[in-house]
Amino acid sequence: MALLTILEFPDPKLRTIAREVQKFDHRIINIIDDMFETMYQAPGIGLAATQVDIHQRIITIDISEDKNQPLVLINPHFSILDDDTEMMQEGCLSVPGFYEEIERPKHIRVLAQDKTGKALNFTATDLLAVCIQHEIDHLDGKLFVDYLSKLKRSRIKTKLEKAHRQQNLPHS
Repeated sequence: MALLTILEFPDPKLRTIAREVQKFDHRIINIIDDMFETMYQAPGIGLAATQVDIHQRIITIDISEDKNQPLVLINPHFSILDDDTEMMQEGCLSVPGFYEEIERPKHIRVLAQDKTGKALNFTATDLLAVCIQHEIDHLDGKLFVDYLSKLKRSRIKTKLEKAHRQQNLPHS
């Protein structure tokens, strides 16, 4: 397993729309293993392959306290089950240090495949529903900052660009 580099906003690669996984093989298993290692190390509760510059529809999630309930969703899609929404504070490994309240549907039906290609069909609510929607957004080239006002998004972008410039300066 290997730690992968997480792309950070405003990297344009984060806007790439991921392709469907066609072949479920050892390569996909390796990507999933590396994604989990990267996600747990970060630490985070979800990671989309797009965030690590792999543009395939793969998501890893683990919202458990003990980090012992890994969930893999390949080629995921969701539908909204009702009009209930929830405001929840979201953060993102690709937008480090920023957290904002985002409104999302509270109850969703998820269709996906597991790491072997077996079909998954389940209902997700609350934090799991939010996490799945957040990660699917990544696969579609969208970030949680896109739900914010243009001004807030611009401020976050400026702060992260400044931080990136400072990280690249030689130390004296």
